Amino acid sequence: MGRAFEYRKAAKMKRWGHMAKTFTRLGKQIAIAVKSGGPDAETNPTLRSVIATCKRENMPKDNIERAIKNAMGKDQSDYKGMTYEGYGPHGIAVFVDTLTDNTTRTVADVRSVFNKFGGNLGTTGSLAFLFDHKCVFTFKKKDSVDMEELILDLIDFNVEDEFDEDPEEGTVTIYGDPKSYAAIQKHLEELGFEEVGGDFTYIPNDQKDVTPEQRETLDKMVERLEEFDDVQNVYTNMKPEE
Repeated sequence: MGRAFEYRKAAKMKRWGHMAKTFTRLGKQIAIAVKSGGPDAETNPTLRSVIATCKRENMPKDNIERAIKNAMGKDQSDYKGMTYEGYGPHGIAVFVDTLTDNTTRTVADVRSVFNKFGGNLGTTGSLAFLFDHKCVFTFKKKDSVDMEELILDLIDFNVEDEFDEDPEEGTVTIYGDPKSYAAIQKHLEELGFEEVGGDFTYIPNDQKDVTPEQRETLDKMVERLEEFDDVQNVYTNMKPEE
């Protein structure tokens, strides 16, 4: 299994128990998708992808439909994606992905947590060299499809040759160039894969070891950041706990 799988697995484990937070995050993604391409999933591939992710995260159908309806309302706020980055305690790099309708509030909230834990919020792009920005797609595996052949086919769409399988869920996860997101999604759907859930992620290219005590402090920092409604995901280059 590759480093992307191990990192993704660790991130997934941390998300368990944060169902309400996950639904809030996905609700914002639905709002952005609806405003950019309309409320019909059949004609809006971005919304279709977000809905697939919602289903994989066990978001109730009523929640999904309500989020779509709310996004069509006149008073629905427009969200802007912002990423904040800096160093947390013990020299660990931290990326904070947000969707916000008030950047002043969000940067103040994020900075307060960095300061509280003795970290330092840096300028945008200052830590980009420590992470690989990827688009990621998860879809149900087909027994009739040879994954090696599929990956060879997808290489033309800037998909990496490394992929991950989850036997329990019966799913496959692939990684690619974020700029090829739309093309990858379209091609997977043309090949007959259903409920293709897509997202973006940051994968550390050099993970750092920490002591149990250091990990406890860093986990508290991440948990504090994740409490803010504007925060979508938090990434670090801390080596996952074995």
